[in-house]
Amino acid sequence: MAQKMTDEEWRAFVSDGTRTGKLSTVNADGSPHVAPIWFLLDGDDVVFNTFDNSVKGRNIARDGRVALCVDDERPPFHFVVLSGRAQVSEDLDEVRRWATRIAARYMGDDRAEEFGARNGVAGELLVRVSVDKVIAVKDMTA
Repeated sequence: MAQKMTDEEWRAFVSDGTRTGKLSTVNADGSPHVAPIWFLLDGDDVVFNTFDNSVKGRNIARDGRVALCVDDERPPFHFVVLSGRAQVSEDLDEVRRWATRIAARYMGDDRAEEFGARNGVAGELLVRVSVDKVIAVKDMTA
């Protein structure tokens, strides 16, 4: 039977390994836009990078409402949906620092600097989402 995850469980779940998130933003016409992202948790915030001219970058600049879904597609199936408001920063030192940290998670420590340099450039944004709602369910088929 499906169960709610505890705060500790959902944080561990979304931070485990190289799970990507599926980020939903609001298009100008009000329709949803979904894109996969690399991300990290920083306290109660979700942190990721995106290019300022990407669809998600433009959407966030216009309307900061976002939702991020992280799931395990294998039985017994688990998922977490984090909703909140995004703030952006163009501070290149911060962009590069976080791009490097995020890259360490997804590409490993040996390639973190390489990807941090690639993704920590002008035009790239640091996005910080203040999570205000969490839906976290485990063992959907147990």
